[in-house]
Amino acid sequence: MTKVAALGAPRYERIRHTLRQRTLTIARTERLTPHMIRLTLEGDELEDFTSLAPDDHLKIEVPGPNGTTVRRDYTPRRYDAQAGLLLIDVFDHTGGPAANWARNLSVGDTARIGGPRGSAVLVGDIAHWVLIGDETALPAIGRRIEDLPAGASVTSVVAVPDPADEQVFDTAARHTALWIHRPVDQAADPLPFLETLDGLSLPPQSYVWIAAEGSVARALRSRFLHAGHDKAWMKSSGYWTAGEADSSIKSIDD
Repeated sequence: MTKVAALGAPRYERIRHTLRQRTLTIARTERLTPHMIRLTLEGDELEDFTSLAPDDHLKIEVPGPNGTTVRRDYTPRRYDAQAGLLLIDVFDHTGGPAANWARNLSVGDTARIGGPRGSAVLVGDIAHWVLIGDETALPAIGRRIEDLPAGASVTSVVAVPDPADEQVFDTAARHTALWIHRPVDQAADPLPFLETLDGLSLPPQSYVWIAAEGSVARALRSRFLHAGHDKAWMKSSGYWTAGEADSSIKSIDD
């Protein structure tokens, strides 16, 4: 693996948005793959919706236990301002309150969202993208791939339960997709990722973005650091933590 110098490394520009709660309507539900539900939301309150980065997150209010309401983080998968439509992809897994909610939605139902509170926009001269994650990161990975311009180069490494859960992205970039198939109950095991990454060679100015279960993300970050990849050219996040409800690690550092 080529070591990338810190000089000229990309940087994040953080942009704050006015935090708003929005009441929207379900315009469509779609079983995108066996384990992914795509929701299309619409409503007048979307008029000033802003999401500037592929890994932005918003909060969705969903029914919790014993009549409570809980909030869960989700990526704005796509926002079409002209059509007034917001897409959100929900990973369908047993026991998740958001998955239970999404699974039972019908057109015309109400959805309450808040945010995004802000965007972290990555700025810099990146020659190649490496996007690594599990099902929970797939919406952010898909959005990044589709947002990249013609001539950009990107490799995605994504773990899903089954070949039927693979997705195809409409992108102008040069995209190489590497899919890992493993059961959902093994999502906290980094080994399938590590075995896949063994054969991956990175050109100079490669930016590595990682999002998965917290211990998996930490193991993958360590793997790249031990191979000589500069931490200034990498971001690693724990989108969830095994055994802990609604737990995440926004940025994994040393």
